[in-house]
Amino acid sequence: MKYNQLGKSRIQVSAIGFGCMSLGPDHAANATLLHRALDAGITLLDTADLYDKGENEVSVGKALRGRRQEVILATKVGNQWRPDDSGWDWNPRKAYILQAVERSLRRLQTDYLDLYQLHGGTVEDPIDETIEAFELLKEQGKIRAYGISSIRPNVIREYVRKSGIASVMMQYSLLDRRPEESSLALLHEHQISVLARGSYAQGLLAGKPAKPYLNYPAAEVQRAAEAVRQVAEQAGSAAEVAVGFVLAKPVVASAVLGIRTEEQLRAALQAAEAGALATEQLQTLRHALPPNQYEQHR
Repeated sequence: MKYNQLGKSRIQVSAIGFGCMSLGPDHAANATLLHRALDAGITLLDTADLYDKGENEVSVGKALRGRRQEVILATKVGNQWRPDDSGWDWNPRKAYILQAVERSLRRLQTDYLDLYQLHGGTVEDPIDETIEAFELLKEQGKIRAYGISSIRPNVIREYVRKSGIASVMMQYSLLDRRPEESSLALLHEHQISVLARGSYAQGLLAGKPAKPYLNYPAAEVQRAAEAVRQVAEQAGSAAEVAVGFVLAKPVVASAVLGIRTEEQLRAALQAAEAGALATEQLQTLRHALPPNQYEQHR
């Protein structure tokens, strides 16, 4: 397993991260899967207080009893459940973050988080106040680093300019190259890492039948999948190639993959052990279809 520094922090994360959102309600089964991932060298575990109304954090916390020091534990904040459970509202206020972190710490059965991430954000947010909350939590030793989970270039630019974020989690794949428009270069310049999600593009790059995806019609999705299969004839499985495309960007510290089954864990570990794609292979992938660009969230 390869490990990469997370931004300017002292944190090292595994090149493949375990996306815990996919975990089911069986705590014992989740613990077995997470332990096998840890045994194989996956150290980055990513969850959020939003997932299953906090029960995802509870399950991860149960699994980590006795193994907390082996893990880079990341969770997220900003989506506040309504008292009647009818949904959630966006709340990036300092007071809420300082309350929410205590609940996450209890559910995860830990006294600190390695990475605390704002789970979204807009340029209309009280960004200075949000940053104050994260910086205070760092001073208190409750978090080691903080970041944001966002695809919005304007939001990313504001946090790069104003804060000490270590990372940005964003969707990135051969079928979603919008981060290449501006965000990847900006983050690389400022030594802020990317945690990439959606590397398989809902499985469309790993064997699922083609269908429209973002602004790509099914025919173009099919063309991208065929390019992946072409490269996979030389470089392993389609899943390995899809992940290899993402990890080819130096700014990407980890590809966070949703894992729920043993089969998915095996595929993730195979991707972790795969060699880097050659320049010619990356060119084949990039030439398969024109990159998409942001049409909203400017």
